[in-house]
Amino acid sequence: MHITGNNDTMELVGVKPPAVAGSFYPGDEATLRSTVKGLLERAAACDLAAPKALIAPHAGYMYSGPVAASVYARLHPARTRIERVVVLGPSHHIPFEGVAVSSAGVFETPLGRIPVDTEWVNRALELPFVHCIDAAFAPEHSLEVHLPFLQQVLESFRLVPLVVGDADPNQIGRLIDHLWGGDETCIVVSSDLSHYLDYETAQRRDVATAAAIEALRFEDIGYDDACGRNGVRGLLQVARARGLEVETVDLRNSGDTAGGRDRVVGYGAWALAEPHTAVLAYADRRTLLGIAANSIRHGIETDRALEVDAGEFSEALRAHGASFVTLHLDGKLRGCIGSLNAYRELVRDVAENAYAAALRDPRFAPLSAAEFDRVRICISVLSASSPLRFGSEAELLSQLRPGVDGLILEADGRRGTFLPAVWESLPTPAEFFNQLKVKAGLPGDYWSPQMKVSRYTTETFS
Repeated sequence: MHITGNNDTMELVGVKPPAVAGSFYPGDEATLRSTVKGLLERAAACDLAAPKALIAPHAGYMYSGPVAASVYARLHPARTRIERVVVLGPSHHIPFEGVAVSSAGVFETPLGRIPVDTEWVNRALELPFVHCIDAAFAPEHSLEVHLPFLQQVLESFRLVPLVVGDADPNQIGRLIDHLWGGDETCIVVSSDLSHYLDYETAQRRDVATAAAIEALRFEDIGYDDACGRNGVRGLLQVARARGLEVETVDLRNSGDTAGGRDRVVGYGAWALAEPHTAVLAYADRRTLLGIAANSIRHGIETDRALEVDAGEFSEALRAHGASFVTLHLDGKLRGCIGSLNAYRELVRDVAENAYAAALRDPRFAPLSAAEFDRVRICISVLSASSPLRFGSEAELLSQLRPGVDGLILEADGRRGTFLPAVWESLPTPAEFFNQLKVKAGLPGDYWSPQMKVSRYTTETFS
């Protein structure tokens, strides 16, 4: 087995031919195209944004094809945007430590040739546990079976092929983070689930694995739960750190798709997406700042928030949204009131919160007309919150993203939140979280396994 080190930039040459065309999937172009197209068309339609990453199975198409198609269909909205796909599949044939790349510059299927992203392969080789091991790719199906789906659903893309050997989640997480890219990059992790159990036992085990994936509990995925567990666990570690949301798109086994039920193989498909944060046009931001100022002025004069007709505003401002309005006077906090949940139109939410921040914040006297002329208004529009999973405070703190996360803490009937802006004065996760406990009326060293913590992001402007 030839292994090339990663000291020098590697030139990729040659073509990696298909190894399992005609066995795992049809070997001729017309039949394969028709098969993949049919599988994608039968997948449930979805108008959600395309996922950043996905987990999909890699068995023969008659067995796992419908499950894989269910999540590959989710990429259709991004068919022209995605330019690079990083695929990580487990090694089924040769043992090795770390992660393998190929020296081939092109991967081929009956649907045509896919160029390999030379720059990104060399980027992977910057990590000490990544090596060029061509033997890992020669017979391997775990990566190859995904390529026709990608060729069918995407307009064009460059491939970053990776075969995962004996590697721990920290290594795979580091690699995925290193190759994360932007909206132009999609991450695919290849894995089947339980192997050769009876139907009912397999269902129970696979449901438990799906629950662990949904909760980003990579520690709970064991040796017998998923053949691609190393890649899955690494991806979930990154997803937890980045606050991704996970959806189980499909969960079946070979007893549901083809074959008997005495000894089945489990298949699942998951879509991992970055939390949605409202992106407002410049004009909408200026409109909201004007509404906030007018509502404060109206409140000073009438002691009531400005009433707005949401129907007169843009679609983005008519949509339900949650906001915080923060006031600063001479560089110091002068009021801050907001909503954690989107229960009314964003423009109305801002008008009400601006009035409350100026005149109803119990920490301050009502804002005067003279102060209004000098006050600076800052608006934060919140994303939906997502719960964090943790078994200890140390585990919780390791997931926090300074400067990015807003937190909601709920414990013992008390609740508190810090906006991401608070990181400026409390820059470490320990300081940030301990002071949030104090704000919620709890001791700074409080801990309870029943504590609930959620995070959100904000779009902030002034």
